[in-house]
Amino acid sequence: MSKLRVAVLGAKGRIGAEAVRAVEAAEDMELVAALGRGDDLETLAGTGAQVAVELTTPASVMDNLDYCVRHGIHAVVGTTGWTEERLAQLTGWLERSPATGVLIAPNFSIGAVLTMKFAQLAAPWFESVEVVELHHPNKVDAPPAPPRAPPSSSPRPAAPPAAPPPRTPR
Repeated sequence: MSKLRVAVLGAKGRIGAEAVRAVEAAEDMELVAALGRGDDLETLAGTGAQVAVELTTPASVMDNLDYCVRHGIHAVVGTTGWTEERLAQLTGWLERSPATGVLIAPNFSIGAVLTMKFAQLAAPWFESVEVVELHHPNKVDAPPAPPRAPPSSSPRPAAPPAAPPPRTPR
């Protein structure tokens, strides 16, 4: 059985280092490149990478994806900062390389995924609400640049239930 050949872009960051460890520990994957800031993307050319896990910054993600798509390397993206314009640009690249796939995961954190689900479940019960996501103080792309998921991945409110949930006496 052949192993999936994986490159990690942003390998020296907090989540990137975890991705490197996860790929190395997986029996069905082979880490072929672990690139960090300042490393040349051309390094990927000789690795035979089939998939790149992209965990860099909003300033780097588009150049990295352009390279990957042009070279037929699928990508799993955990980088924030997505806008409609960036999605449109990526869609154009993918139209020229229909065999290449890109998955944008707005957040790899279980806490963030649960928060999005909880917000979706709570939405029918509130007229307005604000959910705030905080990052550790050393996160490279921490605010003032807001963490942004692809616009299409925003939680959608579910239809309100027919009746409010039963209240439990305190």
